[in-house]
Amino acid sequence: QGQLVESGGGLVQPGGSLRLSCAASGRPFSDYDMGWYRQTPGNQRELVAAITTRGKTNYADAVKGRFTISRDNAKNTVYLQMNSLKPEDTAVYYCNTRTFPGRDYTWGQGTQVTVSS
Repeated sequence: QGQLVESGGGLVQPGGSLRLSCAASGRPFSDYDMGWYRQTPGNQRELVAAITTRGKTNYADAVKGRFTISRDNAKNTVYLQMNSLKPEDTAVYYCNTRTFPGRDYTWGQGTQVTVSS
């Protein structure tokens, strides 16, 4: 299995922005549709944004218009630009493949995003 390392989280005030990064290794990154997921205590991980190998994107309704997913295949990295953050965006954010997440890349440690005044 490949490995994923998420970074870029932190504490931000409502309305603020963060940019998350996810570095992949051990598998041919450019072959995979990728996604960003988030999880809050007691809840299942949910997909918030995805990007295909060709760069087509889609988003959960809760983040549409505020989050932007992108990828750099030369750097084996996927990004999540988060703007206009809300307290309900508070979660641990993970990246993984869009299809069968956890099968070809192990889940990383995630990165905590906390939106609070």
